[in-house]
Amino acid sequence: MRILFIGDIVGRPGRAGLAAAMPELRERYSPDLVVANGENTAGGLGITEKTARQLFELGVGVITTGNHVYRHRDAYDFLDRADRVIRPANYRAGNPGRGHTVVPVGDRRLGVVNLSGSVQLQAARSPFVEADAVLHSLAGEADAVLVDFHAEVTSEKVAMGWHLDGRVAACLGTHTHVPTADARVLPGGTAFITDVGMTGSRAGVIGVRREQALEAFRTQMPVKFETADEDVWINGVAVTIRDDGLAESIEQVLMAAPA
Repeated sequence: MRILFIGDIVGRPGRAGLAAAMPELRERYSPDLVVANGENTAGGLGITEKTARQLFELGVGVITTGNHVYRHRDAYDFLDRADRVIRPANYRAGNPGRGHTVVPVGDRRLGVVNLSGSVQLQAARSPFVEADAVLHSLAGEADAVLVDFHAEVTSEKVAMGWHLDGRVAACLGTHTHVPTADARVLPGGTAFITDVGMTGSRAGVIGVRREQALEAFRTQMPVKFETADEDVWINGVAVTIRDDGLAESIEQVLMAAPA
């Protein structure tokens, strides 16, 4: 089983860049399933039914999210209805949406789990305790499991990788929009990377127009941010999963979107 995971897609430029790159990505990596983090697809913050459906039309099979998932209130009903759009499992149980899903990939079943870090982010429960609970619930329901760990600090992400090593096929960090250089298969067979990065403009500051970000840092005053749209890159990873549900390999994806 080969999974292509796409890092945080930022606004219209990220969606357009992925659309332009998808034919080459499919040819280069031959994925059986594409999973993408879509929590920044709507104007750079949040997700809507419209932006989610655009990703599905591109061939994305499952959409994960993160701390901006509830930015647009009109998406709440969609999150409750959608079975292939998930939000962090360690949010309150009564919040809109679900924390994991199981999808068929050929003759096998892949569980996709979303978790939020608890350091410098708000979450109702520890992601480590929640990970154990979700894996217990997926026993017998999934042949392999991929985790999107949407977290702020590198230490918590690395710790989660070791916590899940040998129990999931992949633990992939998202949220900071900057790809890290530590993609590897851990000793127990879990593909890991601290942060996959983003699919968006490298000409800005983690997806925001650089002049606006600089103004906010210089003045310490509120600034309305807009999505940067130049030099769009696709960041992701391709993970190959063995028959035993653990990882054979992980390959980092760093690709400029076709003009």
